[in-house]
Amino acid sequence: MSNIRAIRSQSHYDAALARIDALMDAEQGTPEGDELDVLTDLVGLYESQHVAMGYPSPIEAIGFRMEQAGLSQKDLVPLIGSRAKVSEVLSRKRPLTMQMARALYANLGIPADVLLQQPGG
Repeated sequence: MSNIRAIRSQSHYDAALARIDALMDAEQGTPEGDELDVLTDLVGLYESQHVAMGYPSPIEAIGFRMEQAGLSQKDLVPLIGSRAKVSEVLSRKRPLTMQMARALYANLGIPADVLLQQPGG
């Protein structure tokens, strides 16, 4: 195992990511596999304290939920209004209304915090 230490700076973080990349094929139960486990834990801790993850955009969240549930744009018509409105919303040509956000929240379970974000937020 190489000299593992706490990640306290961006340069330590970058070095840990590079080492993880080099160890990705390591077998579990080997010294390299143990090193990989420790480094991924350290990187996870550093990221939880220093890297803001944020929310996906409302449109990304809708697309992800559609993919998860195997939905098509046609399936969103009852929630958004018409095929044209669904297309415009998903192409970011029309903003979500409060009524649309409520329907998406209630029927697809997309968190309100995600749906009600300001553009660019």
